[in-house]
Amino acid sequence: MNPSPQEAQSQILDLARLEQEVDQLRTTYRVATPFPHIVLDDFLEPAAVKLAMGEFPSLDGGPWISYLHLNERKFGQTDPTTWGPTLQGILNELNSPGFIVFLEGLTGIEHLMADPSLEGGGLHQSTAGGFLNIHADFTVHPQHRDWRRRVNLLLYLNEDWQPEYGGDLELWSTDMKRCERSVPPIGNRVVIFTTDADSFHGHPEPMQCPPGVARRSLALYYFTREDDPMVRSTEYRARPGDGARSVLIYADKQVLRMYDRVKRRLGISDQAASKFLERLERLRRPKP
Repeated sequence: MNPSPQEAQSQILDLARLEQEVDQLRTTYRVATPFPHIVLDDFLEPAAVKLAMGEFPSLDGGPWISYLHLNERKFGQTDPTTWGPTLQGILNELNSPGFIVFLEGLTGIEHLMADPSLEGGGLHQSTAGGFLNIHADFTVHPQHRDWRRRVNLLLYLNEDWQPEYGGDLELWSTDMKRCERSVPPIGNRVVIFTTDADSFHGHPEPMQCPPGVARRSLALYYFTREDDPMVRSTEYRARPGDGARSVLIYADKQVLRMYDRVKRRLGISDQAASKFLERLERLRRPKP
């Protein structure tokens, strides 16, 4: 018998187990290459994950933000009030004071803060053809000039992901010469890593998943408050074999950099940008 949503929410994460293992996990995290990170399987309680997968909204079931440009093709959803109860419970658990204390012990970064606005995070999904070019993330929260981005958490919610679909998360060397680790987005697997200016990652190859299958995840970002952190938008980089495509990757990055400046000055929302990108996408599609 499947548990009720109320029962699953009370059994989301065995935080006590993580706390007992934090010293060992911290060592694994700090020595990992190409930058500090850890991959944990069976992260949440199985019943909660099963319910969360069932609650994950389809692309026609909510206010999805379209990230459709040359450097990525994915969709995001940052309004937890529209999520199911288990997804909301997972979000609350992973933003809770107790879990943040665990993250501080794991990463060695003190005074971490969750982001209630889920800027750039929340639920993510990509369908066939979706990709995310290799990049290092934006460094400062767009609405909080003194919030420096420090840690990423990616929780995969894919029920039966097959290797032929693609979509593996690639972790690249800080000099962008090679991929040093590839992580398949298997359900109930979490990846946690330090978000530095050269923490290059992504899944750059267009996915080959069949109709009705999407790469689904929950992305959460954690910050520290600093007096004057360095502000930089998402830094996309070409891979050594990208050839002429490198020029397009760079050009698109410059356009996005201008958008980031305007967004920070005028407070433009990603929802407004999403509508603009959707209109451009319609114009690019071949007419029947």
